[in-house]
Amino acid sequence: MSRVPSSARGLLAAVALSFGLAACVVGPVPGGYSAGFVSVAPPQPLFEPVGPPPRAGWFWVNGSWRWTGNRYNWNRGYWQAPRRGYSWVPNRWDRSPRGWHSTPGHWVRR
Repeated sequence: MSRVPSSARGLLAAVALSFGLAACVVGPVPGGYSAGFVSVAPPQPLFEPVGPPPRAGWFWVNGSWRWTGNRYNWNRGYWQAPRRGYSWVPNRWDRSPRGWHSTPGHWVRR
């Protein structure tokens, strides 16, 4: 396996997280990111005013913090169309002995 320079690892993690993917990072990245764990707690969620849905039945997905390899960036909330037979599970940050880990929002079959 080839080694990824530390300057590129943060970028790879940011790209993976921006697409809602679990980051596959080998070794530490400056800023406290290592193998999907962040040593710095995420800030409190931001308040976003919510307007009316674009269509009846749509629901609001709250914005969330994403770790970019050296800091948190806020991803704004958005309206989501429902999926028949599925439930939406929102993004969440969990603390563990290894640090903070994000589970991206996702659909689960009912």
